[in-house]
Amino acid sequence: MTAHPELTRNQSLVLRALDKADGPLSAYTILDRLRDDGFRAPLQVYRALEKLQEFGLVHRLESINAFVACAHPNCHGHAMIAFAICQTCGRVDEFSDEVVEERLGKWVSAHRFKPEKTTIEIRGNCAACAGLAERA
Repeated sequence: MTAHPELTRNQSLVLRALDKADGPLSAYTILDRLRDDGFRAPLQVYRALEKLQEFGLVHRLESINAFVACAHPNCHGHAMIAFAICQTCGRVDEFSDEVVEERLGKWVSAHRFKPEKTTIEIRGNCAACAGLAERA
């Protein structure tokens, strides 16, 4: 994790918790992990998460109502971010695809739609878990 001097103490602690996590975390899981650091209320976590999302350092996975640290925090050039979420082990892979982004852009333009955010979530099984399922 790179240091971000503009972050508050709470934001830094939340980002560190997400960076250390093996998978996505809910706000309440983050709260539980940070109680020893002085976190007492969900609002503290939600405020930190909101700012971290604004800074492009954290993403919310809407389909599972959880958060992950951005895999590419210095790459804000993509309008479209996609996530592959393994339903078995919880692994999350973040990626962007220029072809998909271009096609969505053409659709948006053709329909005069004004998007605020584009996030694609693909849920299924990662290669490791799919391999385990095939052997069973």
